[in-house]
Amino acid sequence: MATLYEKLGGAAAVDIAVDKFYERVLQDDRIKHFFADTDMVQQRAHQKAFLTYAFGGTDKYDGRFMRTAHKDLVAKQGLGSEHFDAVAEDLMTTLKEMGVPEHLLAEVAAVAAAPQHKKDVLNQ
Repeated sequence: MATLYEKLGGAAAVDIAVDKFYERVLQDDRIKHFFADTDMVQQRAHQKAFLTYAFGGTDKYDGRFMRTAHKDLVAKQGLGSEHFDAVAEDLMTTLKEMGVPEHLLAEVAAVAAAPQHKKDVLNQ
């Protein structure tokens, strides 16, 4: 059975999606300020690695844990639920624009909306 990663198109698709996603995020007034001092080359690489893992492309993730990566954003910049939802919305919009079929969008949404992911990002 193919993983979500494979169904989405593998590494090439994730690379394109992440690049398009961050183009959108950096224009989104709700969340772009969180990336003002971020090395976006490194950020894109982290996101590609995380999505590869989250979508089943590998069983190993070497990046920072979500709680660690977002701790200062929560404590010092007020990262909250509305920002998490904006990021998820931007990801879904990006994938829709790329022509990802609805049944795969539903699978992506299930991964993105997993309660533990939101808790980890928001340090709850």
